[in-house]
Amino acid sequence: MSVKKNVSNSKTVLKKSAAAKAPAKKYLSGRVIDPAPITPGISVRELIDEHFLAYNAGRIREASHLFTQKMLKNDTVVGMTLTGALTPAGLGKSAIIPLIKAGFVDFIISTGANLYHDAHFGLGLKLHQGSPFVDDTKLRNEQVVRIYDILFDYTVLLDTDSFFRQVIGEKEFQCEMSTAVFHNKIGKYLAARETILKNPDSSILSVAYKCGVPIYTSSPGDSSIGMNFAALALEGNKMKFDIAADINETAAIVLNAKRNIGKSAIFILGGGSPKNFALQTEPQIQEVLGIDEKGHDYFLQVTDARPDTGGLSGATPSEAVSWGKVDPDQLPNTVVAYLDSTVALPLICSYALSTVKPRKLRRLYDSLDALVDSLKKEYFKVKKSGRR
Repeated sequence: MSVKKNVSNSKTVLKKSAAAKAPAKKYLSGRVIDPAPITPGISVRELIDEHFLAYNAGRIREASHLFTQKMLKNDTVVGMTLTGALTPAGLGKSAIIPLIKAGFVDFIISTGANLYHDAHFGLGLKLHQGSPFVDDTKLRNEQVVRIYDILFDYTVLLDTDSFFRQVIGEKEFQCEMSTAVFHNKIGKYLAARETILKNPDSSILSVAYKCGVPIYTSSPGDSSIGMNFAALALEGNKMKFDIAADINETAAIVLNAKRNIGKSAIFILGGGSPKNFALQTEPQIQEVLGIDEKGHDYFLQVTDARPDTGGLSGATPSEAVSWGKVDPDQLPNTVVAYLDSTVALPLICSYALSTVKPRKLRRLYDSLDALVDSLKKEYFKVKKSGRR
C-alpha cells in the first residue's frame, strides 16, 4: 500500500474519531479529577468541595450543595426526619440543635425512641462510649444497657421513665393533642430542668420548644414514651394522641410552604415511618384532599437501605414521583447518599453552618391552627366544586 493511501486512511480515521467524540463532550464536561494533596488544618468545607469527588463522598458533596444552595434559601420550608439511634450518639446536641437554632430546620418528624433518648441529655443523665464486643449477658447482670457501642446505666431508663410519667400526669396533659403539642409541652419541662441543671439547650425537645419548631412522631406508641403513656392510661390518665391532627398539620405546613412561601424540602436521615410520614403530606394534599399540587421540591436522604428490597427506607426519589410525593420537574434537585447518618450529618451540618447565614426562625408551631384553617378552606372549596 502506498504512503499516500496510508495518509488518506489515517485522515479518514481521525475524522471518524473526532465525529464520534463530539456527542461525548456533554458527558465529559465535569470537573477533571486531579485533587491537590490534603494539608493539615483543612476545613470541612474545603474537604467536601475539593476532595469528596466520587462515590458516596461525591453524594455528600452534592447533598451539601443542595442543602446550602437551594434548600436553605429563604423561600423554602425544610422538614427533617430522624430514624436510627441518632440522639444517643450525641447528634442531637452536636448537629440537630445547631441546625434548629440557625433556622435551618422548620419542622421535624422523628421516631419516639430518638426523642426519648434525647430527653436523657435534658435531664443530665450520662451515656458513655463503649465497645460493641462486650458480653451482653454480663451487661444485663451489671444493669448496663447497650446501643451498639454506647453504654449507660439502667437507671437512665428508669429516671427518664419517671420524668415522663410525672409530667404526663400534670393537668395540662389531660386531653387529646397532636404529637406536636405533646412534644412542645415536654420541651417546656425539659427547658426548665436544663435551667436548674445549668445546662441549657441540651435536648432537641427543649430547643424546638424555644424556637417554635413543631416535632411529630409518626408512630407514638412505638417507643418508651408511648409505653409510659400506655401505663398511665391504665391508671385513668386522660391524655390521648390525635393522629388526625398530626396528618392535617403536616399537610398544612407543606401546603402553606407552596402557597405562601415558595418551596418545600425534606431532609431525610435514615428512612422508616418518619420518611413516609413526611413525604405522604403531598399524596394527602393531592390524592385524599383533592387539592392541586405537584410534590416536594427538594429531596435529600442519607440512608444505608437498598432500593431493590422494596422497602420504603430505600425507595428512590424517582419512585416517590410515581406517588406524587416529589415534583417530577424537580428530580435534578434530589440527592441520596448511601452512608451512615452519624458520618454524614456532622459533615453536612458543619458545611451548612460555615456557608450559610442563619435564617429567621419561622416558628411554625405558633401558627399551626391558622395553617390547618387554610388547608380546611381549600379542601372544602374543592369539595364544593365537585372535584372531590
